[in-house]
Amino acid sequence: MDLPIGLKRCDVSLNGDLDPGRSIPVVPKSHEGVLTEKELVDYKDQRVKFLSWLLNFGKSPDKGKGYSEYTIYSDAYRTAKFDKWVWIEGDGYRYPPDKGDADDFLEYLAYSDEGEVEKGKLQEGIQHLGKWLHHERGRDEWEFDFRFDGSGGNHQPQDFLTKEERRAIRQEALNYGDIPNYNSLTPAERSGWKRHVANVLGKPYEDVSPEDFEKIEGWKVPSLVWVSLDAGLRPDEVSNVRESWIDTDNAVLRIPKQESSKNVGNWTVSLTERTATAVERWKDERQLYDRYTNSHLLWLTSQGNPYGSKSLRRLLHQLCDEAGIETANRSMSWYTIRHSVGTLMTKERDLAATKSQLRHKAPKTTMKYDQVPVEDRRDALDKMG
Repeated sequence: MDLPIGLKRCDVSLNGDLDPGRSIPVVPKSHEGVLTEKELVDYKDQRVKFLSWLLNFGKSPDKGKGYSEYTIYSDAYRTAKFDKWVWIEGDGYRYPPDKGDADDFLEYLAYSDEGEVEKGKLQEGIQHLGKWLHHERGRDEWEFDFRFDGSGGNHQPQDFLTKEERRAIRQEALNYGDIPNYNSLTPAERSGWKRHVANVLGKPYEDVSPEDFEKIEGWKVPSLVWVSLDAGLRPDEVSNVRESWIDTDNAVLRIPKQESSKNVGNWTVSLTERTATAVERWKDERQLYDRYTNSHLLWLTSQGNPYGSKSLRRLLHQLCDEAGIETANRSMSWYTIRHSVGTLMTKERDLAATKSQLRHKAPKTTMKYDQVPVEDRRDALDKMG
């Protein structure tokens, strides 16, 4: 089923004059036999809406300006390729895909043999799909922390941190975060914080002084950074981690099935013992902040919002600046941490360990998830720093 090129910029139908024998592939021939009859009807209907929107509004929705027919022709093939990948790697047909699907697909591309130009074009088509979903379906905009170079250059999709850089960032995170100043607290708030300070310093409650508050540092940033260094958390995963997901006794992060994109079971991710200790300290501290009273999220910004890509990027750059790590001419984002886990875990262990630790679907391989014991992956994390 094709969408003719050369149609007027109005409601796009399947009738009209064709332009030099070409047509926009609503459903490419490569999809034949993949969908049931009902699924095919649904997919065609939504694809026509998507491609028609690109033609009429995609480039500048506010001005009613669309992309060229030839841009849509390319987008149609590339987004269809993405759709099919989602169905094959997941649990079958569903449409439209979501941000998690896009993240997984781009990560697959990063490790694939696909050329840099094609990777860039595929990402461009996916961003156009996300733009349609944002404007027409009310979805959040799809923001990616790395970009493939579609011009044919040698730009890599993302840099990664070396062992030495990971260790420096882990160490620098310890210097971040203070507890509230004694004088900024109400009498009721002071009581809870004094108990916390007394417990940390190992001194009687009644002996805690305002000066003692200055001796205590917060554990939010160290716990967030260290869990990310271990688990390779994506930005949207940082914003979604619940307090109950981290088992500090067994030093593991458990992501429930319903929260893990296309997963058939719970993810179990190794953490180092020192990371588990940092999280345990943060959990004790966290309950003293009012902004967490009605929230199950493990980390919130000082404004009480979940962390996002931009706030995490700023944090990483601050840590790098303090640690003396060069960020110029590098694609330095929160994905840089994730990429370092994948690169170094593979080097220390193997690809099976990496897949389990990063929770990604690397297609066309025979590797099974979670084949490598949690203990072995923890040993690798200790060596990685």
